[in-house]
Amino acid sequence: MKILLAVASKHGTTAELATWIASRLEEQGFEVMQAKAQDVTSLAGIDAIILGSAVYLTKWMDGAYRFIKTFEAELRRIPTFAFSVGLSRTKSGGVQDPSRVGPVLLTIEPIKYKTFKGALDPAKLNLRERTIAKLGGAYEGDFREHDEVNAWTDEIVAYLRNHETETGQNTE
Repeated sequence: MKILLAVASKHGTTAELATWIASRLEEQGFEVMQAKAQDVTSLAGIDAIILGSAVYLTKWMDGAYRFIKTFEAELRRIPTFAFSVGLSRTKSGGVQDPSRVGPVLLTIEPIKYKTFKGALDPAKLNLRERTIAKLGGAYEGDFREHDEVNAWTDEIVAYLRNHETETGQNTE
């Protein structure tokens, strides 16, 4: 089974998380093709999709948004999973509200959706981004959780294994 892992990442945190997911899937025998969401031109030969995006000001990045708009009909037919990587820790506590990420996800109804904590390295941010992070009460550091990523990826593996049994597809 061939899985497309398409990601929109601005400073690399979301792309690194996608690499963790890809490695876990490959350990389970899946063929994984990683790509920047904005660079994908076709879904031919793809059996499942995992789409991820960094979240900025409660919204997915344009590359992920355009991916959904471009492939909207296909994303309703191909098993699709989605994840966000949000502002990791704020004074209000926790990841930004995933329901605010958006209406764009509601149009494709992903099988599983998860918001993961991210990382904040001010050295990678421009002045505007640093100001927003400071005003939002964000904390510097890497708050990504391997166990959470692995657990979610394992849920996808279980779903796809069950799906292949129902449809007669082979993941090997």
